[in-house]
Amino acid sequence: MKTKTSECDIVVVGVGGQGVILISSIIGKAALKAGLPIRSAETHGMAQRGGSVINHLRIGCVFGPMVPAGGADILLALEPAEALRYAHYLSKDGVALVNTNPVLPSTVTTGQSRYPSLEEILAPLQRICRDVKTVDATKLAVKAGNPQTMNVVMLGVLSKYIPLREEMLIESLIESVPAKFIEVNRRAFELGKSEMKAQT
Repeated sequence: MKTKTSECDIVVVGVGGQGVILISSIIGKAALKAGLPIRSAETHGMAQRGGSVINHLRIGCVFGPMVPAGGADILLALEPAEALRYAHYLSKDGVALVNTNPVLPSTVTTGQSRYPSLEEILAPLQRICRDVKTVDATKLAVKAGNPQTMNVVMLGVLSKYIPLREEMLIESLIESVPAKFIEVNRRAFELGKSEMKAQT
């Protein structure tokens, strides 16, 4: 993995409605505040909630916006099965940061298919990359005061690994959410950051 002071390739994945686009926008704004070049590309699945969503973010990169397969320093997964779906982007020196709370597709809830166990999801990731960190970000978001802040919990988790100062991330967060939700989002960020500290 590249050092925290240099460029960083991030792939953010999840499903529609989880806030993949918002978290990517916050990271992009923070990079601009830091004076770092930022390239990004987003791919939406189905427009409705539940469709797969992936964003590529390349901090300090002056080349194309797409992270190559095997080139991601960080895979930030807001949903565990999506981590497995996009695991091929991880580099062997990369880190996977995974929210363990699943979003069950309709094929699972109607009994047509089976959702894999967390062990089945994490085992391939552990073979691919240097480290896998898991967190029940959904539970921490509830603790913060709003389950919809799960993506910001994951931003707090990510903050340890990227070449952006925390205050720039917080400033970009404040600019990106309605004023009445700023405090709950700040709590969510802190809970994610604290969880990573506890795991090291």
